[in-house]
Amino acid sequence: MADKDWTDALLDRLAATRSRKEIEAYQVTARISRIALHIANHQEEVFGRFGLNRGEVGVLGALLLAGPGQQLSPTQLFQGLMLSSAGITSRLDRIERRGYVKRTRHPSDRRGVLVSLTDAGRQVLEQAVAADAPGEQELLSALTKEDRRALAVQLKKLLAALEATP
Repeated sequence: MADKDWTDALLDRLAATRSRKEIEAYQVTARISRIALHIANHQEEVFGRFGLNRGEVGVLGALLLAGPGQQLSPTQLFQGLMLSSAGITSRLDRIERRGYVKRTRHPSDRRGVLVSLTDAGRQVLEQAVAADAPGEQELLSALTKEDRRALAVQLKKLLAALEATP
């Protein structure tokens, strides 16, 4: 195990006023939060080279995942991406102006809109992901292949519990 890190130091300080049991979860959650910041900083830097941010890449990725020629409503997008309605609207506005998505009227709902990925959007997403992939590998370079597999299994288990549908 690694030497004491920032989280260990914080928890040692908190242990002076809180029980170890009360702060035990922070052994995991504080580290996940810090790792998420490292990932976010890396991705923002790489995606920024393509004029995108992480949120916009998320929207393009969700549309790609829907499949060729598929259209999603803004509601489907914001629910899948865990955003607010306003958050998805501003992202769609930005990437539509750049020609990466196309909004069309819903055929059976006068108030509805459907969003599709354009060829330009698919292309910029592929370029951004290709540029990001080596850095993602580097972020995990302290872990062996077996460590990464085991961690992925545990994170998938935790995420499945957090996102379980009632």
